Amino acid sequence: MRMIHLRPYRVEDEAATIDLWHRTWQQAYPQIDFAARLDWWRERWRKDLVPKASIVVAEADGALTGFVTIDDEGYLDQLVVGPDHWGSDTARLLVDEAKRLSPSGITLLVNRDNIRAIRFYERNGFAHAGDDVNPTSGRPVLKMIWRA
Repeated sequence: MRMIHLRPYRVEDEAATIDLWHRTWQQAYPQIDFAARLDWWRERWRKDLVPKASIVVAEADGALTGFVTIDDEGYLDQLVVGPDHWGSDTARLLVDEAKRLSPSGITLLVNRDNIRAIRFYERNGFAHAGDDVNPTSGRPVLKMIWRA
């Protein structure tokens, strides 16, 4: 059993977090070419997430295994856990940290076809709060909320 350690994001984590995002989403949606989206993601990471959100990373044995982003309004934009850590405590620990950082509540959007993620959020106290469409991808998403 590997110990999972949470800590605040550091600038030197950028390459590892972007690589983890790419590998994780490519595994979850193999039909989408995420390599073609790396420049877009890197720019979004640098301009929209790093300056505006609290980012907490998870490590096991010194390697980055996941991260969560939560902004001042309680919007959880990203919860990413490497595929080799799916089913571990990593995602739960990151969500618990997001709840600690945003005790008044959390909202998020999850792809409607990501049943694994939807079930995870339901198990962790999130409720369905309506349907939406991802403004970037155009994919149908489910809005979910958590209140303490």
